[in-house]
Amino acid sequence: MMKAYWQVTRAQLILFSRNRQVLFWSLVFPIFLMIMLGSFIGGDKKMGLNLSIQDQDHSIASKMLVQQLSQQQGIMVTEVSSIDDDKKRIQNGESRMVLVIPPSYGETLGKAVEASSKGEISANKVTELKLYLDKTNMAIAVPGMSAMNTIVGELNAQALKWKPAITVAGIALQAPDLRYIDFLVPGIVAMMIMSNNMNGVAGQIASWRERGILRRLQSTPLTSGTFIAGQITARLMLNSFQALIVLVVGFLVFGTAVKGSWLLLIAFVIMGTLAFMSIGFIIAGLAKTPESAGPIAGFVSFPLLFLGGVFFPIQNMPEWLQPVVKALPIAHLSTAIRQVMNVGADLGTLWTEAALLGGWLVGAFIIASYTFKWE
Repeated sequence: MMKAYWQVTRAQLILFSRNRQVLFWSLVFPIFLMIMLGSFIGGDKKMGLNLSIQDQDHSIASKMLVQQLSQQQGIMVTEVSSIDDDKKRIQNGESRMVLVIPPSYGETLGKAVEASSKGEISANKVTELKLYLDKTNMAIAVPGMSAMNTIVGELNAQALKWKPAITVAGIALQAPDLRYIDFLVPGIVAMMIMSNNMNGVAGQIASWRERGILRRLQSTPLTSGTFIAGQITARLMLNSFQALIVLVVGFLVFGTAVKGSWLLLIAFVIMGTLAFMSIGFIIAGLAKTPESAGPIAGFVSFPLLFLGGVFFPIQNMPEWLQPVVKALPIAHLSTAIRQVMNVGADLGTLWTEAALLGGWLVGAFIIASYTFKWE
């Protein structure tokens, strides 16, 4: 039995190595996708706010404000003499903001400081800084207004010598300095596991059944358990190799690393492989022909790429969709791999992901045992 098991495993690995399309779509394409997205979005580039400033005051106070804004992390300041071009760029959808410092800024601030030093309440007219931005672009409008309100609040406090009675001290519990590429690499690993096993198993088993290969295998001394065990072992070896290649490329190109336990990472790779293989066997059992197995697997896997936290954080999705998303197997797989790699989380933290992924594994395996057909 062990000899037959290893022969099945070896035969499946040889089939993988000889199929160039399988090698490309299962290994080269995910690495290419990771490098492209990582280079354009998630490398060492930091996302910032582009701020154009028109200083109409040209006072010492206005120059100090421009300098203070320039020193803010995440804000890229450019001084302009006219804001017409920048306003048009905002209206055309470009992500930037425009700040206008009015001519009365320095005078108003000076009078407020003078009145405060004498213990008087300033009755001067409030000077308004005009900030032009696209309110439909929440990624710019929210942090932009928040940053400006914070800076203006500090200026008011300094001018009026206001001392707060209550302050808030931020205590960081878990806040690693992560880039988008640190988010993306674990998602790519989860995507490969899902695609190779669910789509791959569905198409291959349906094709073998139509060509009569499964029927001929059934007539040999080879048991179904030995056949399935060989399939599982071969795909586990393939997935482990592919995941290792992706992690090595991510480390060499972008400097990503595994901060947690490699054993726990491998355990989730195994659970993900088994769960999606079981789903693949279900699709293969339901599909009548290989031509229908591919579209069915694609119909299932394509939405999972965008709903499972592969490319985008699950927390950013609509609230009404959150319960559905959090029930998907790839959501728990990508979250678990991401937590192990980026945070170094242990099984005590990830027991929920392990339990739900295990539930998918067991449930899909039971259904697959009823839907799988040799002929």
